[in-house]
Amino acid sequence: MRSTRSVPSPAAPHRGRRSLLAATGLVAALALTATACGGSAGDSTSDRAGAAASRAAGAEDAGGGIQIPSEIADKLKEHGIDVDEWKDGAWKDWDKDKWLSEAEDFVNPVIEGLWKPERMQSAKEANKTVTTQDDAADQGVSDPEPAPVQATAEKTPYHENAAPVGKVFFDTPDGPAVCSGTVVKDVNHPGKSNLVWTAGHCVHAGQGGGWYRNIAFVPAYNDLGKSEAELGNATTTEIAPYGNWWADWVSTSSEWIQGGSETGGAGAAYDYAVLHVKPESGAKSLEETTGALDVDFTAPSATEVDTMGAWGYPAAPPFNGLKMFKCVDRPGRLSLSPALPTMYRIGCTMTGGSSGGGWFRVVNGDTKLVSNTSIGPEDNTWLAGPQLGAGAETLYQNMSRTYGGR
Repeated sequence: MRSTRSVPSPAAPHRGRRSLLAATGLVAALALTATACGGSAGDSTSDRAGAAASRAAGAEDAGGGIQIPSEIADKLKEHGIDVDEWKDGAWKDWDKDKWLSEAEDFVNPVIEGLWKPERMQSAKEANKTVTTQDDAADQGVSDPEPAPVQATAEKTPYHENAAPVGKVFFDTPDGPAVCSGTVVKDVNHPGKSNLVWTAGHCVHAGQGGGWYRNIAFVPAYNDLGKSEAELGNATTTEIAPYGNWWADWVSTSSEWIQGGSETGGAGAAYDYAVLHVKPESGAKSLEETTGALDVDFTAPSATEVDTMGAWGYPAAPPFNGLKMFKCVDRPGRLSLSPALPTMYRIGCTMTGGSSGGGWFRVVNGDTKLVSNTSIGPEDNTWLAGPQLGAGAETLYQNMSRTYGGR
């Protein structure tokens, strides 16, 4: 499957910051502008975050810089995991008998400096494909397969054009992996959101699996859109202009945990997740740093929407995960089973790595997140994402009320 990331809608202005500009129209362009103080990737917040990452470099193997709060240490002990061994690198050991899987089991202690630039570049796409489809699902429900829409590169620097869009990094039993994500507003903490929207399969393996580890979000990754060769000399702030933001809590749907699979499965229609993050360094909220987008939980029918746009960092060939791309198309309906809600589908050539990227539409002049990339075919001609209805809103509200003020 592939994913894309979204374009933002206007954010409410706050002191000392520029607001997100409303998109003039999705068909022309779904534009997201920077909202950070000073609007520059080299602002003081970014410099501090970059400096912290540099000081902690080399922490990956030694576990240096890892701090495990007492409540997380207690949770690890409950599952038979030795805290000292975890600090010494056991977080890389994936004993499937100890793979934390239940909703209440998520733990993600910060390991400063783990996500160094070279480790970020080594992360593989979280790839999902749809190889089969229930024949009954097509009976009057799915719309015809859309024509491919060629993904186009987002303008650089990203901090001026799509600051809330970024990459989600995480560790899996097979090594480092990557998805895409979008900063979204927190209705219960206006102007101070630390919430990121992504796909469920970017945080949890689904049925028979468990939570991934070391989940972090990097907004406006590779700010100048540099090539692999150029990144060899890139500064920390060019790669992570707003620093690294670690997930201290994650929520995904019970349907994904119970029914998700490597090909999407019964969980695909519920393949969404919300991260609550905190910076490795600094005290500002994520929204104050990058801006944020509203989420539309009305789950409009595809027939009611003229245009949707998807943003993300595709990482599988012919892409390499270093640059941000987008697709804009009229959505159609995709049914994987008569028992499941229909999904949105658009033509798009983005590949794996764009998973979790936001889908956007314009509502009364405001750009709002309405879905995220979940699944796609092996030939990379289209993407599909879940409708965000009452279940998604409940998950979001629970995250906001329980963790939003932290």
